[in-house]
Amino acid sequence: MSTYWPWWAGAIGLALVTINHTLITDRSLGVSAAWDRVLHWRRERRLERMDEEFTDDQALAEALAAATAEHFGTGTDASNVPQVPYGESQPLEADAESTASERPAATSVRPAPLVTQAALLMSIFLGGFIAAVTSGRFHLRYDMGPGFRNLVTADPTTMIAVLFVGGVLVGFGTRLAGGCSSGHGLSGCGRLRPVSIVATAVFFGTAVAVSFLLWKVI
Repeated sequence: MSTYWPWWAGAIGLALVTINHTLITDRSLGVSAAWDRVLHWRRERRLERMDEEFTDDQALAEALAAATAEHFGTGTDASNVPQVPYGESQPLEADAESTASERPAATSVRPAPLVTQAALLMSIFLGGFIAAVTSGRFHLRYDMGPGFRNLVTADPTTMIAVLFVGGVLVGFGTRLAGGCSSGHGLSGCGRLRPVSIVATAVFFGTAVAVSFLLWKVI
């Protein structure tokens, strides 16, 4: 008998976590991005303090306009008037205002607060720890188990080297793909984003192929 949850219970749990995270934070769920921000927390705190000065889009637009006027001057001569290509009419102010209103707010594309992503990572750790303890399966180990020893290596030094190189490749891949399995597979596919669907198909297909090679061929 397996002590793991059935697949449908795990699917419901992951769906609830993803939906609640999106509703509470108004951001997509992503673990690799959270790790990157938490590891560089000093830089992120500086960026957050800068963002706090411009929480209002109108205030940000006014500050940018003031900085532009200070740098380039406030003259009203013809050189400051944007040129319109021949045969095209000058856009009406109402059209410009309607276009600006249709743009997404700047606050909607800002990352989640740093403390939120730190809480997400701590919750993953604590959740796994509590689940292992309550199920009676928690114990400290210094290897990857018999499957890893039989398929890859039983030498501790080689194991550490392989895991280190694998971790670097995983980190490089998640940054190259713009997200990890949680960001693309859960949040991205849940929102039907084409790039996430393609990315999820690629890394799950690669995982299936590598597993087949390890277990059936090698």
